[in-house]
Amino acid sequence: MDRPTELSAERSRARRELGGTAASYVFAIATFVLFAWFVVARQRRPFDLTTIAPYFDAIRSGFGLTLWASFVSLVASTTLGFLVYLLSVSRVGYFRAFTDVFTEIIYGTPLLVMIMITAFVIGPAFGTTNRAVMGILGLIVYITPYMTNIFRSAISSIGSEQYMAMDLFGFTAYQRYRYIIVPQVIRILMPPLMNNFSLIIKGSALLNVLSYRELFYEVALMTNNTFRFVEGFLLMWGLYLVITIPLSQVTKWINRRWGI
Repeated sequence: MDRPTELSAERSRARRELGGTAASYVFAIATFVLFAWFVVARQRRPFDLTTIAPYFDAIRSGFGLTLWASFVSLVASTTLGFLVYLLSVSRVGYFRAFTDVFTEIIYGTPLLVMIMITAFVIGPAFGTTNRAVMGILGLIVYITPYMTNIFRSAISSIGSEQYMAMDLFGFTAYQRYRYIIVPQVIRILMPPLMNNFSLIIKGSALLNVLSYRELFYEVALMTNNTFRFVEGFLLMWGLYLVITIPLSQVTKWINRRWGI
């Protein structure tokens, strides 16, 4: 078989595989849509979003506060995670021991417990009763060790032979970070960073226990007033998916694009 014929056969096979994959996803999505329709249809009252229309502004505000708290937590935990990483590789033994103990404590603590302790125990000890701010701080502290592990994995991916090559060619410290270290670290850092952002967004729902008016709180308040649990919680679920599914797809695209 000549080369053009082989290429044509490969393209045909690729199109068939792509078509089969697309069809599989269509059927999979249809399965979940039908399941959601079945659940809604089995409710005692008909599904009607107009019954909760007076609360749309509050829900929109809660959605915005969820994004704001999540973004602040992402930036702060990323910064703090890098600082903890620097301490973990310090030559000072106390710093290394501190980061190990800190990590074990956070890994052994449920997120809800961390938020409650930060807001009701640690906050008052430092003279603050702003529970919403302390709750966000608890979320930041909880995510920090996970960010530290991202930096540790990304930086450890740069092998010793690369450092030897940089020494051989006489790279300055700026050149090392500008052309070798930073590009590789960012390439490895981005996918898990996006995953952690999704984790933060989902974890922010626990801030409702502090009466922080994020998305979950506003929807729960609406359902308590109207008893329209189906409309409210399905709308909330959909709004969370509007954020998390694109993040997941971006992560997959980065993995494919950069070959991670």
